[in-house]
Amino acid sequence: MKIHDREGTINPTRIRIVLAEKRLGDRIEFVSVDIISAEQKSATFLAKNPIGKIPLLELDDGTIISESTAITEYLDNLDGNPTLTGKTPREKALIHMWQRRAEQLLLEPVDDYFHYGTKGLGEALQPFRMPDWAGRKEWGERRGAFAVGNLPYLDTELAGRAFLAGDAFSMADITLFVALAFAELAGLSIPPDLANLATWRGRVANLPAVKNRSGQNLRPEDLARLAA
Repeated sequence: MKIHDREGTINPTRIRIVLAEKRLGDRIEFVSVDIISAEQKSATFLAKNPIGKIPLLELDDGTIISESTAITEYLDNLDGNPTLTGKTPREKALIHMWQRRAEQLLLEPVDDYFHYGTKGLGEALQPFRMPDWAGRKEWGERRGAFAVGNLPYLDTELAGRAFLAGDAFSMADITLFVALAFAELAGLSIPPDLANLATWRGRVANLPAVKNRSGQNLRPEDLARLAA
């Protein structure tokens, strides 16, 4: 199997945690995609994934699977013992619900803030974003404020339980963990008084799958253009 990604960036980090949790690293060949030069928007890459985003899982028979949640589902179920996406209908529903909430309430608005409220990853990707307009930066900043404004809700929901979707580490926790790291590197401040969120974050950071994954959480050099 091949994973097309960029080590240390946002969504690829989610998959690398999955690989570590499922102990699949020795079965994967990593293919680096130069997202700074917008290689993911090239004709060659678009032939594999018309959405033009990473990560991308390419199976040995040529099957292409994109989207982090779909890749996670596949990898988690390879051994017949899904630990990240749920076993029972109830577990699956709760994990997918919280995973999507983590995306909608935090990861996606942080991504909008990064690409529209700041300089993002530079000029090469600008043609593939929304056209420039007078309120572009203001809209991006509103999205960043929306993300930060959702953190107290997540803090409240984490009261009394070990992980986001219940008692076990899951895909939902991976999404939230990476989203928080992205928010900080994008320049958004996480309120220090959110004790439940901080406790949960420390718990996840110390899990073997998170500590021992291939690659760093997010590479500062990939986000260095923020200060340019």
